[in-house]
Amino acid sequence: MGHKLKIAGWIAVGAVAGALTTVQMQAVARGSLAPLPLEELQQLAAVFGMVKSDYVEPVDEKKLISEAISGMVASLDPHSQYFDKKSFKEFREGTSGRFVGVGIEITMEDGLVKVVSPIEDSPAFRAGLKSGDLITKIDDTAVKGLSINDAVKLMRGEPRTKVLLSIFRKDENRTFPVTITREEIKTQSVKTKMVEPGYAWVRVSQFQDRTIEDFAKKVEDLYKADPKIKGLVLDLRNDPGGLLDAAVALSAAFLPENVTVVSTNGQLADSKFVYTAAPQHYLRRGGSDPIKRLTEATKGALKSVPMVVLVNEGSASASEIVAGALQDHKRGTILGSQTFGKGSVQTVRPLGPDTGLKLTTARYYTPGGKSIQAKGIVPDVMVDETLEGNVFAALRTREADLTKHLTNGKEAKPGETPMTDAQRAAEQVREQDRETARKRLEDEAKKNPGQRLIPEFGSEKDFQLQQALNKLKGRPVLVSKTQTEREEEKKDN
Repeated sequence: MGHKLKIAGWIAVGAVAGALTTVQMQAVARGSLAPLPLEELQQLAAVFGMVKSDYVEPVDEKKLISEAISGMVASLDPHSQYFDKKSFKEFREGTSGRFVGVGIEITMEDGLVKVVSPIEDSPAFRAGLKSGDLITKIDDTAVKGLSINDAVKLMRGEPRTKVLLSIFRKDENRTFPVTITREEIKTQSVKTKMVEPGYAWVRVSQFQDRTIEDFAKKVEDLYKADPKIKGLVLDLRNDPGGLLDAAVALSAAFLPENVTVVSTNGQLADSKFVYTAAPQHYLRRGGSDPIKRLTEATKGALKSVPMVVLVNEGSASASEIVAGALQDHKRGTILGSQTFGKGSVQTVRPLGPDTGLKLTTARYYTPGGKSIQAKGIVPDVMVDETLEGNVFAALRTREADLTKHLTNGKEAKPGETPMTDAQRAAEQVREQDRETARKRLEDEAKKNPGQRLIPEFGSEKDFQLQQALNKLKGRPVLVSKTQTEREEEKKDN
């Protein structure tokens, strides 16, 4: 089973990344709201003392305290997290869209790192790495047996340091070394193109600091090339989320000014808020408003152009906010599969110069008042990812699959209400579907080694994109015959 899960791992990446949260960045620390539980704190101190004095070997006091904090926060839900120095740095890189490395998009193949594509003008691009190259060693470390995260960590580092990659190029049947000097890489979270005359495809793969600026520039370029765009496909498939203000801004590009985009509700007064399609709710810094600039440059075309929004099980968090807002305001047709179901907001508060706390502080609700927590956005039109069906969708993790996930605020807490026989039966069917999908994935991988099993998003073979274009053109859409709305799930104790 472990081997099977390893093979299927890359399929689940988009959905698991749903844990990459919708975040609000706040630097204000709060004082205690209630008296401290002295008896429990005395127990904690006693345990700490016993570990220090009685454990089989000496322990690092700072590490022990750090692990205790980490465990306390991790016990809350899957998205709350204590950041030590290293993880805080990695988190900031993830939301900024900048990191120091060699500049390649990668996946795993046969236990090796496979280059999906080098990022344009990156060190890897300039060194001549190509799509399909396999990385067999990173410096002196063999890649075989490493996880993809471990491989990424080895390739990242400090600016102007060097890393030696051993590359196997299949089509030339040779292995050769490449020394690459690391530098800051700026990732692109927005891709655009005209898939057909008059029809635009806009893909947002993550909501980062630079996403809205990139979105505004690239969509403006599309309209300059073709001012009479007849339809637009907004592709949010496998978008794990990111920054809340970026989701509000993207929604504002398509919605009338000042309408509700999303509301949040939590224990604190400042977690009860309604975000609207207005600059004060998405501009975190001074300077120009890219959405206003885009609206003026396109003469308001984005507010009315017919549009379809593509989503799937890997669309999470911020991408669900956008899909929910556009759906509730009937601004576009949501097409694809039911989304991940992460309907909570995390606030990041620094605890010092190098550490921080990411804490779930609110649930969010669509303009119509729906919580999508552990449920997701249900598409207006359900369409499979291929003509043969949603062949690997069962392998993707959802919010409801995560241990200690929050409920949607309307149902009982996990464990309070046991699963019904029908819900247990549904879970058994889902496990059978997973096993069937795993076996099919293994068979397909053996038949077509090195080939993509799901067509690339935005390509001519992208079945869901073709159905989105059919919808925009008023043509028949091949609706899924098997997908149904997921029931809200309850977990056993």
